[in-house]
This record gives sequence, C-alpha cells and structure tokens, in this order.
Amino acid sequence: MRSSARLVARCALLVCTLLPIDWAKGQQQCSETEYYYEYTECDSTGSRWRVAIPQIPGACSGLPEPVRGTECTFSCKAGEFLEMSAQECNQCAAGSYSLGSGIRFDQWDSMPAGFSSLATSLENGPGREDRLFCNSSSWVPQGNYLESNRDECTVSLIYAVHLKKQGSVSFEYQYPDSSLLFEFFIQNDQCQEMDQSADTKWLKLTNHGEWATHTVNLKSGTNILYWRTGGVLMGTKVVKPVLLKNIQIQGVAYTSECFPCKPGMFSRAPGSSTCEPCPRDTYSGHGASSCTPCNTTTQYAVEGSAVCKDRPPCSKKDYFQIHTACDHEGKTQIIYKWIEPKICLEGVPGAQMLPPSGEREPCPPCNPGFYNNDTATCSPCPAGTYSDGTKPCEQCPAGTEPSLGYEYKWWNVLPSNMKTSCFNVGNSKCDSMNGWEVAGDHIQSGAGSSDNDYLILNIHVPGFKLPTSVSSHSATEFGRITFEFETVCIGDCELYFMMDINRKSTTVVESWEKTKQRQTYTHIMTKNASVSYTWAFQRTNQPSDVRRYINDVARIFSITVSNAVDGVSSSCRVCALSAQPSSSACVPCSPGHYIDTLNSQCIECPPNTYLAPHTTLGLDACKACGPSSRSDKDHRLCYSDCRFTHTEGNTTLTFDFSRLGSAGTLMNGPSFTSKGTKYFRLFNISLCGGQSHLAVCSDNVTDLSVSDSQREKGEGPSAVKAFICQSTIIPAGGRGFHTALSSQSINLADTFLGATIDDNFEGIRVKPELYPQRSSKKVPDVNFYYRSFEATSSCESGRSAVVTLRCNPEKSGKGELSVPSLCPAGTCDGCTFHFLWESSGACPTCTERDYHRIEEACKGRQQDVLYVWTEPKLCIGGVSLPEKKTLPCEGVEFWVRLGAGMGTFTAVLLASLTCYFWKKNKRLEYKYSRLVMSANKECEMPVADSCAVMEGENDGDMEDEVMYTKPSILGKLKAMASKGNGENYENVQLNSSQSKALVWS
Repeated sequence: MRSSARLVARCALLVCTLLPIDWAKGQQQCSETEYYYEYTECDSTGSRWRVAIPQIPGACSGLPEPVRGTECTFSCKAGEFLEMSAQECNQCAAGSYSLGSGIRFDQWDSMPAGFSSLATSLENGPGREDRLFCNSSSWVPQGNYLESNRDECTVSLIYAVHLKKQGSVSFEYQYPDSSLLFEFFIQNDQCQEMDQSADTKWLKLTNHGEWATHTVNLKSGTNILYWRTGGVLMGTKVVKPVLLKNIQIQGVAYTSECFPCKPGMFSRAPGSSTCEPCPRDTYSGHGASSCTPCNTTTQYAVEGSAVCKDRPPCSKKDYFQIHTACDHEGKTQIIYKWIEPKICLEGVPGAQMLPPSGEREPCPPCNPGFYNNDTATCSPCPAGTYSDGTKPCEQCPAGTEPSLGYEYKWWNVLPSNMKTSCFNVGNSKCDSMNGWEVAGDHIQSGAGSSDNDYLILNIHVPGFKLPTSVSSHSATEFGRITFEFETVCIGDCELYFMMDINRKSTTVVESWEKTKQRQTYTHIMTKNASVSYTWAFQRTNQPSDVRRYINDVARIFSITVSNAVDGVSSSCRVCALSAQPSSSACVPCSPGHYIDTLNSQCIECPPNTYLAPHTTLGLDACKACGPSSRSDKDHRLCYSDCRFTHTEGNTTLTFDFSRLGSAGTLMNGPSFTSKGTKYFRLFNISLCGGQSHLAVCSDNVTDLSVSDSQREKGEGPSAVKAFICQSTIIPAGGRGFHTALSSQSINLADTFLGATIDDNFEGIRVKPELYPQRSSKKVPDVNFYYRSFEATSSCESGRSAVVTLRCNPEKSGKGELSVPSLCPAGTCDGCTFHFLWESSGACPTCTERDYHRIEEACKGRQQDVLYVWTEPKLCIGGVSLPEKKTLPCEGVEFWVRLGAGMGTFTAVLLASLTCYFWKKNKRLEYKYSRLVMSANKECEMPVADSCAVMEGENDGDMEDEVMYTKPSILGKLKAMASKGNGENYENVQLNSSQSKALVWS
C-alpha cells in the first residue's frame, strides 16, 4: 500500500517535470540563486517531497529533480533553521534568530503580513448611519505593541496559521478597563469555533501598567486566531484600550530562514532564539549583531533605541524635589534631583540650573501608633500599647484593647507596607523612577518620564482583625480605608483607586478626572481577605513622549485603614469584660450585643434595632429600624417582612407583599449608545427578607477567577450583593459575541430605611408626577425607601432608591416593574432611582367591608342570600366570601290571598253602602213627593221653608215635624245591623204634632 502510494507520487512529480522538456530546449541552466526549495503537501502516509521552484517562472531550465523530503512532523530547534539543500538544521547567524517550529511577532511599526483588522457592523443600531462610524475603527500598530480601538465598535484582529502538529499560541496583553470587552477565540478552516472554556476565551483584567501572559493550545491543521474587542460606553468617559504584544505561535512545520533582529535589538552569538535590546546610550540597525555607542557628550539613547538623539538644554521638567529622611538631629531638607537618566545639557545657552537645596527644618512627628524614642526613625509601638506619635508608647488600660490599623498623615518616609513605581506601556524609561514622592504633610505624584506614565502607589493589607467584643459572624464591616486627596490639572488627568482581593484580579473602585478639590473618600471592606489598594495617577492617556503637563499633580494627605491585622494602635477602645469579678480580660460578645458603659457587660440590642459599626458605646450603638421594618436575628441589618399596616380614621388596611415574591427583576430597554450599540439595564430588587435574600448582580466577562456557584452567590470581586443592584446587559449575537454579556454591576441600595405611604422620607422624595395616576384613591401607594452610603464621584452622599408598590387588580400576583418614562434609566439625576411595582399582590388583605349581601326572591317560603365583592375589588387574600345561605320566609301567595280577601271585603262593603244610600235616597224622594202632592190639594204652594201635613193621612205617615241629620259612620253601621233584624224603616225624630213645618238639614 505504502509502495504504491509512493510510486503514484513519484510518477506525478516526473510528469510535472518532463512536460516542459521540449519547451525548455534552448534555455540556460538554472543557477542556485534562480530557484528555491519548497515541500509539497503531506500525503496520507505523512510523506512529502522537496521540489525546486524558480524565482521567475520560465527564466531558466534544468531545475533539480524532486527528492524525498523530511517527515512532516520534522522541525528544528530554537535558534536553528532548515537548510533545504541538505535538508539539515543549521544555526542562525548572529544578528538573527529563530524559534525552530515557531514564529514570533514583536515588532509593530506596521501591521505584519497575514494580520488583518476587521470592524463588525453594529447590527443593533437604529439606523444605517451608525454602522458607518465603525469603518475607521481598527487595531493600530504603536511600535512595541498593538493598540485596540477606544470606541464601542467591535473590532477583530485576525491571523490564520496552518500547524503540522499540535502547538500553542501565547501573547502578552494589557486589559485595564472593564468598559471594554476583550475575548480571544479560535476557528478552524470551516469557520467553526473551537471548544474553549470561559477562562481561555475571556481575558482577565490587569492592573494599570502591568502586562499579563495568555497561552492557549492549538490543534494541528488550520487555526484562525481572533482577538476581539468591543466597548460598552454609557457616557462620555474615554475607554482605556487593550494593548497586545509578543505574539508567539508554536507548531508550524519548519523554519527555512531566520528572522533578522529589528532595529534597537541585536543577537551577539549564532543560534539565538531571541534578540536583546541595546543598552542605554547605544543603538543598532536592522539585523545587528552588536550595538553602536552614541556620543554621550551631545547625544543620548534610551534602551532599545534605533538611533541616537541630541541632548536638549535642561529645563524645569528635568528635575524634581524630594524630602530627605530625618537625620540624627531630627531635621529634614528639601533637595532637588535630576530625573534619571539625565538626558539634558546644563552648560549650554538657555539651560536651567539645578536649584540649591532648601534649609534644614524639623521633621514632622511620627504617625499615630509609632514612636521615635529620640532617634531619627519612627518605630511601631509594641503589641498591646498605643501612641499618638508624639508620646512614648503606653499600655492600654484594663478593660480596653488596642485599636489596630494604619493612620498615615505625616510623610517623611514611605511606610514599610507601601510601594511606589512608575510604568509606561510604550517604553521603560520610568521603570527605575518613583511614582510618588513624600512631601512632609502629604505624598504627591512624581515627575515621571512622560505625560502618559502610570504613577502607582500601593498599600497591602494582609487581612483584618475585628475588635475582640465584635462577633465576626454578624459583622457587615470588617474594615474601611479612608483617604484625603486632591488633584490639580490643566490636562485630562485621572486618578484611579483600585482594589485587588486575594491577588486574583484588580478592579477600579472609583476614579476622578481633572481637577478635584480636597476631599475625603471612604471604602468599606465587607469580607475578611487579603487586599491591596492601589492609587494610579496618569496625566493623559494619549500616547506621548513629551512632557507638557509636568505641573499636573495628585496629592494624598492622609490614609487610614481600620482593623488591619498587622496594624499599630493610636488609641484604645473599651471592650466587654468577663462576668468573673477578678477578670480584666476582654471577651467576645454574641452577635447583636453592645457593651454597657456601666458594667462593661454584653447586652443584646432591643428588638427591631441593628448594631451599627463605628458608633459610640452603650445603647446608642443600637439604631432603631425604620417604619415597617424589623431587624434580623443578629441585629446586622433591617429588612421588610413583607407586611405593612396603614390606619386612616376608623379604617385599617393590612398588606401582605409576599405574593410579589422576595425579589423582582426588570430588564429595561433596549437603549442605544451614540454609535448604535444596543444594551439593556438589568435591575434586581430584593423587596423582602434579610441577608440571605439580597439581590446579586455579577460580571460574567471579567470575573473569571471565581466559579459559577460563587458568582451566583455574589462572592466574586466584581459581584454586587445588595437590596437593589444594576447590571448592563449586551444581548448575544448583536456585537459578534456569542453569549449575552453582563458587566458594569453597581450597588444602588444596601440599606433598607423603611416603608411608608409618605412621599418624603429621610431626605428621599417620591415623584408621583413621574407615574400615571392611580385608578382608585381608596388604596394608597406604599413606598419602600433604600439607600447606599457608599460615595461615588458623582454621588457624594451615595445613591438612594424608592420602590413604589401600587395596587392594581388587573395585574398578576407577581406584578410588573417599571421605571418612569421620563427617566428610562430609572433615575433622572443619576443618584436617586425610582421604580413602580404594580400588582394585585400589592392590594390590601380583604375584610368584611370589602363585600356586600344580596337577597333573592322568596320561593316556596325559602329565600337565598348571596355575598359578592364590592367592585372594583381592591383587595386580595384575607377573608373569603361567605357561602350562599337559604333562609325561611313568608311567601308571596300568603300576601296575595290576604290582599285578595281584604279587597273582596272592601268591595262588598262599598257595594252595600252604595245600595243603602241609594235606597235611602229613594225613600226621601218618595216622602218629598208626598209632601208636594199634599200641598197641591190645598191649591196652595207651601212656603219656601215649610210644608203642612194634611188631615186624613195614614197612621204610618209623619204627622209631626221631621228633623233629619246626616248620620255618622257608626250610625250607618248600626242601621245596617238593624236592617238585618227585619226593620225596614229609618228612625226619624219628630218634634210635636203641632209643628207645621218640616225642617231639612
């Protein structure tokens, strides 16, 4: 099988060689300088052939025949190259170097061949114009390194390499700013991304001015390397770029030539794998094996120079002042020194002379916790003693203990636990210089070698030790660092304050730009860990070799660190004593206990109070929780238990907010930056619960030193754990990143102040005009007030937040969170945040007054009674609606029968009375007609008011005067009764027989 494969390969090569024989007749024979050798691609057996390739095709003939080449995995050692004629490894000549099976890129005067910079379109941009802004964004060569873009465009640096065997890629980088996202990943020739873990894909942040090395293994075959950056700019602040240098790739097939040393570098001996920089005041050209000295009388050269430069006349920018250490007489002196290495000339026209040293003056006193004991140096007080710096160390009295820490306010010498340095990413001129200089009552930034140097001051705290009487299990503050500073600048200077916990990753805690008046800043340490605090001052972040802003300066007047485990003591503090009468030893207090000033005993704080750190002794150390809040078991903090009661008049409303859940999440947006990058603001709100229920916001890009479980618990250096926190979210895919990115997490509120319906509380004002009107005035809004006392450069008093809970029956129990439409970022001033949480779970608990009774019609002497909620229903939970009831009742038929009977009786009565009066009227008409007829028989008309009765009438006729009166109702009833007894006539009263007149009335 192998022999047949070799035969096919040899035949193919012979055909390729014999084809042009006729065409090549008459041409001259090729010399060794007119052709070069290359290897063919490896076949399936791992074999290859060496063939000759003419420098100019067709210029000559008679090329050497193909011969079998080395094995495909063959490579030379570092410092050697493969000489193709003999197919043997030879050493590189002096002035050159090789990596054997690797290649290195360490010169960035221009973009090396094979590298390309590609800007990704901002696909999330609202308009096409935004995409055009990224056309000018790219990685820029800066001589010794590559510099990424400073804007928010996504830019990829791409390099493709084909490896014959497994190898690796390593590079040095500087990544100081978390506002810039930086990832490194690999694709194969099918544009498929290789499997990579998060810690090899996302690069860790570096300290300002420090370089980190990153190495990733590569598989054989084609590897396409991507270095990708993308900014997340939420304001006008300029982002710090990523710097990249010394890219080295191992695993290439072979090196057929050596690389010449770049200018300013040299290799002295043959077989070198690297080139060395030329020493100071020497220079070299391309491919040098040695360096040439400069004429130091008039010229100079920094380390690694390609040319010598003329020395300029000395000026004020070439020297600086320092304070000398105290001598045996306790005196110090201001002296002036030239900046080293000195490059200026003194004795030329226009040159500045070095000022004379100042007069000797008394040294400042020792810092608190130190003593000098009549010597020139200050020494720390022994353990258990204290001093204010001016007196001898004394023993702490019984019942007290030293207050450990650092308190630096006099700067005659740099304290032993502090370091200072100078660093510049582009050159090493300031490496040997002090970044900061002591100046008596302050320490200030040094001169540096150029305006963009990082002037670094560092203090290391190995850990914190709480006072004996304070329980570490309930402490919310292990220590704090406080410093007083100012900056005076005419340029765009910036002072950084950074923190590195357990030597994992450095994060910027706060920064200040341009001139800042003298002020104090405090940072609280919430965990017991080893920490390094760093101040870095930079006069400008623009690349610069000149010194225009030499007078821009940062000053620190004092630095105080409390509870430092290796600290000294400037005072003593009261501690709790044992109950044993003879004991004077300090004892720890249980969580949530304060020290009684009368008997030095531990006493638990009253209910619903919390034990505030750094407060006075006694009961005053227990601070009352705000309205509708309670303290946890250890009296560490106050929180809401999701219950709230409001009484107005005779009405009491009871709320149970547990239906909303212990935490809420709001993804607000999308928003777009000036160049069209889409991002969201993620707010996490912990409404109820104590320490274990706090909201967590973490950074999934730069926080790679911790595990996912730690990140979820908020234990990473860039994780934020608070009642309310905020993260910036960049969606997956829109910027070329394959996962949603969470970064720039900040703490909005770590203290719960209380809950009330008032619109103003503890100086925080709710703005109802920012939200829509309530649909009902019966249920008030409940406001939860929070605050963060951690000061920032824009919020000197810290941030605050208000969560307004509003009853809305149309929402679910979990409800809906929103921010004001006029303030889409949740805040209108950057310091006070407003949230509206509408939910049916924010309605009060139902009571009997929230429903009413409805009675149905009576059927079959039974009646149903129903209960319904009063609409709109503005309550939830609580009492339930009573079940339907059935009650006995008098039915409608009974009343109908009773009414019918009464109606019939009334009708009969009316008919009887009608008949009675009709009959009576007929009798009267009859009597009257008889009287009229009697009068006509006498042929006389009766008088107008009387009539006579004629003789001879019947016995039943009326002979006397008839008197008629209108009967009463009682009389009529009696008459009806008499009729029933057989009497068919009326009783008529008669006066006498002599009466001649009948009177009617």
